[in-house]
Amino acid sequence: MVEHPTPRRFPVLWQLNARTTITTLGPDATLDDLDGSVLDQLVPLGVDWLYLLGVWQTGTAGREVSRHRPDIRHACDEALPDLTEADICGSCFAITAYRVHPRLGGEEALARFRSRLAERGTSLMLDFVPNHTALDHPWVSEHPDRYIEGGPDDLADAPANWCRLSVAGVERVFAYGRDPYFAGWPDTLQLDYSQASLQAAMKAELAEIAGQCDGVRCDMAMLLLPDVFERTWGRTMPPFWPDALASVRAAHPGFVFMAEVYWDREFDLQQQGFDFTYDKRLYDRLVSDPRSVQGHLHAAPDYQARSARFLENHDEPRAATVFGVGDRHRAAAVLTYLSPGLRFLQDGQREARRVHTPVHLCRAPDEPDHGELTDFYDRLLAILIEEPVVHDGRWQLLATERAWPENHSHQNLVASSWSTERGQLHWLVATNLSPTSSQGYVRLPHPELAGQAWVLDDRLGPERYDRSGHELLDRGLYLDLPPWGHNAFQVQPAP
Repeated sequence: MVEHPTPRRFPVLWQLNARTTITTLGPDATLDDLDGSVLDQLVPLGVDWLYLLGVWQTGTAGREVSRHRPDIRHACDEALPDLTEADICGSCFAITAYRVHPRLGGEEALARFRSRLAERGTSLMLDFVPNHTALDHPWVSEHPDRYIEGGPDDLADAPANWCRLSVAGVERVFAYGRDPYFAGWPDTLQLDYSQASLQAAMKAELAEIAGQCDGVRCDMAMLLLPDVFERTWGRTMPPFWPDALASVRAAHPGFVFMAEVYWDREFDLQQQGFDFTYDKRLYDRLVSDPRSVQGHLHAAPDYQARSARFLENHDEPRAATVFGVGDRHRAAAVLTYLSPGLRFLQDGQREARRVHTPVHLCRAPDEPDHGELTDFYDRLLAILIEEPVVHDGRWQLLATERAWPENHSHQNLVASSWSTERGQLHWLVATNLSPTSSQGYVRLPHPELAGQAWVLDDRLGPERYDRSGHELLDRGLYLDLPPWGHNAFQVQPAP
């Protein structure tokens, strides 16, 4: 049993798709079949959080949209060459009720599963989808006033954003759920947060969810910022998140909220009470503009501490397809997960799986594990899970200087340190975010190094250096890293 008696400041979160995972266990399997032996294979022991995707009830309307929309169908065909109709169960974000799907065993099975996780020292995170519901949610007939309603002109002008539904025998026009930059999601209807009754109803839904887990990932959370909602729908709304989050925490102290957020609205949601916010900007920079990563990591410490760092999730392509399976992938992982914040990994990432499974499927491809990255991720996870300083210590971005006057390659190097709250250096992390070799000196603002010899032992590679504290403080640590090179040095006094 692994216990975390107090929440760790920089936790590790592991994402698992409930529907596709249960399918692999047999036609009659439920969450009860995710027992200890199965969890041992799927979830590294010692992770702080399991984010279980896709537990809530969905309906026939969403399933039909997923089966007949050409773009969705094409994505499902690409993921599953042997696709059948039964494999397409509809988006897990087109929710008809925040009740555990009967296929998964219902609320009782989830409660037992949560208890098994707790015995492993792991907390359970589920989804809250606040912006919209499924087309066939009971509210459509019982409380249609809770949705954005339009008219024939809206449908004629923007058929990708509106639909016609029959409610109590009357034809009405409703808006699809959407964000302001894309067409609507055709398996959803947009909730109207200008209505006090809707806000009260969604706070009650959130309270219901909070009784079944330890934290929630809030889908597209920035869509409920008042200025975003008004820009999208032309209606004013009072803030939702501050009161909603505070109400849950009053009933469930320590409950954790993670926001899916884009468009540089992360700080706004942190100010509204979220514990962690997606750091999509870091991911995008690692993909297309590595030189800008250094500037990104100069953000305020509290902002970084509340960032959720990832290389893949259910919305992004597999990291092995974006970054490959060589040193570029390893460098991106070292930079991402040995920075402060929540460390967000997905099932299949350590095995370098390449096929992205759409959220409309309840069966994933039978993709063999690829071994190129497994050992690397196991060693990286050991650091993240087992080393106290890396999940509760002090992180600092370090300056790099050119190795000689004509050499500017030090600009490719990103270096940082992890130390105790008293400032004692324990880890030194360096990456070369470049396809060419790079050299430079890393300044170490750690005066406690003086007067002693030190061993720098790379826990992710073979390098081991003996250095005097005087040398490290005088010139800094000299680095000569190959393309996409990386080090995670454990710093210890020499024997």
